[in-house]
Amino acid sequence: MPTPSLILASASPRRRELLARLGIEPARVAPADIDETPLKGELPRDYAVRMAREKAEAAASGDGHVLAGDTVVAAGRRILPKAEDEATARKCLELLSGRRHRVLSAIALRAPDGTVREKLSETIVRFKRLSREEIDAYIAGGEWHGKAGGYAIQGAAEGLVAWIQGSHSGVVGLPLFETRALLKAAGFRIG
Repeated sequence: MPTPSLILASASPRRRELLARLGIEPARVAPADIDETPLKGELPRDYAVRMAREKAEAAASGDGHVLAGDTVVAAGRRILPKAEDEATARKCLELLSGRRHRVLSAIALRAPDGTVREKLSETIVRFKRLSREEIDAYIAGGEWHGKAGGYAIQGAAEGLVAWIQGSHSGVVGLPLFETRALLKAAGFRIG
């Protein structure tokens, strides 16, 4: 049986790099353009799964499987935004300073026949107590731009993490254990 083709519903270079660790190169990249506004009262876990599913559906194709993902940083029941400006990034880092938070990384795999399989990875991360100087230095580096919760764990922020319990790749943006399981179940050969 031939290996199915894969469409990655994400423009994220990190997701593509992580996928390559499994020996998978997408046939094409088709970023999904959807409204990412949380619903009123929506919990972080439900929001992450809904976003991944909606992205997979938006990039649906009859000629291949569509893999989509979404990563949400949550402080309690609060969904932290993707930081698009310095003020938002600073606010996120101040909130996360010295405390635990959850990173929910959902993936959805949509088959050409329309069936969707989903998985969710939940990781707990605790930042050290951050000084103003540490926050200023991190903001000046610019890694926070467009990142959920205002940080990128695969960069300088990793030095601010006191401990992590769960999937490092999930915090980066694609939980490899869960992704591997979904792809294998769909008939993909994993390297």
